[in-house]
Amino acid sequence: MIIKSIETFSNEFVCFVRVTLKDGSQGWGQVAPYYADITAKVVHRQVAPYALGMNGMEIEPILEMVRDREHKFPGSYLRRAMGGLDTALWDLRGKLEDKPVCALIGGSPGTFRAYASSMKRDITPEDEAERFVRLRDQFGFDAFKFRVGAEVGWDKDEWPGRTEEIVPAIRNAVGDDVALLVDANSCFSPPRAIEVGHLLQDNGISHYEEPCPYWEFDQTKQVTDALEIDVTGGEQDCMMANWRSMIMGRVVDIAQPDICYLGGLARTLKVAQLAEQAGMPVTPHCANLSMVTLFTMHLLRSIPNAGKYLEFSIEGLDYYPWQDQLFVEDPYLITDGHATVTDAPGWGVQINPNWLDKSTYEISELDA
Repeated sequence: MIIKSIETFSNEFVCFVRVTLKDGSQGWGQVAPYYADITAKVVHRQVAPYALGMNGMEIEPILEMVRDREHKFPGSYLRRAMGGLDTALWDLRGKLEDKPVCALIGGSPGTFRAYASSMKRDITPEDEAERFVRLRDQFGFDAFKFRVGAEVGWDKDEWPGRTEEIVPAIRNAVGDDVALLVDANSCFSPPRAIEVGHLLQDNGISHYEEPCPYWEFDQTKQVTDALEIDVTGGEQDCMMANWRSMIMGRVVDIAQPDICYLGGLARTLKVAQLAEQAGMPVTPHCANLSMVTLFTMHLLRSIPNAGKYLEFSIEGLDYYPWQDQLFVEDPYLITDGHATVTDAPGWGVQINPNWLDKSTYEISELDA
């Protein structure tokens, strides 16, 4: 089960990772999207030198080795690169055992409720409401997330008054039977976040994501303590010490790790276990239709404290042109508002060979 080679296939936005064992067994994973070509370099410079020659079935010890040997580089790029290796090894193990990844971690194939997640802030409240109604009627979504404030906006809105306008507009359009979530993307100071939070509560919004600058835990906790609505966060955090502080300190009501940002499935399972011990649900961040949403589907089918729904991006190629033709068959079909994890081995997806042929290729090998 010795790791013989680690390959990357990348462009600026996406980097797929293929791991091959000495016996020829292979698995596919992915690093976090965006600047993925830079992360590919980290895979080969700071991850592969330690992983090559190790037992590919011992995922946690490999990640711990990388973390310890590269302790001077504790940040996001290293964790993103570790996640590419981790997810490839889970796929490989699933294929060896002829099981989907969810079955390897205590779960089972099946469906999971999804919420339709908007990524747009330049959309008018009227247009956002119209497409939510259309998606509800077409795909059966009964939960939606939209954006308030401006991204890291320091209390500024995308344009004056947008937040106050879009909240009631969406609620009025979809009706009272639909769950609504909002994401502030680190926009507000605590006083403004609390003010907006009361508006959300008055309109039956159930989930208030990243209201304050995410790195300011004390600010977020002020909002959590002041409101009845669930305050959520954690997508950006990749250090386990931060996660322990966030969960044990009840900084948020719902934990939102991103499997690719955090460093893979094994590390995300540790966060989920911490949250379970604290009685906290886990509703992961997965804001695009690369492999990260697939990873999250398997996780949510497996953990006892899975949140109410899977984040499911509703943005097409006009917003994410790099999502085009990533897979041979689309793994992201929504039926009656639910996504489906199949019983196919590993992640159950095949990377499009045509996409791979156009990517930048690099390999690290044991014998080299």
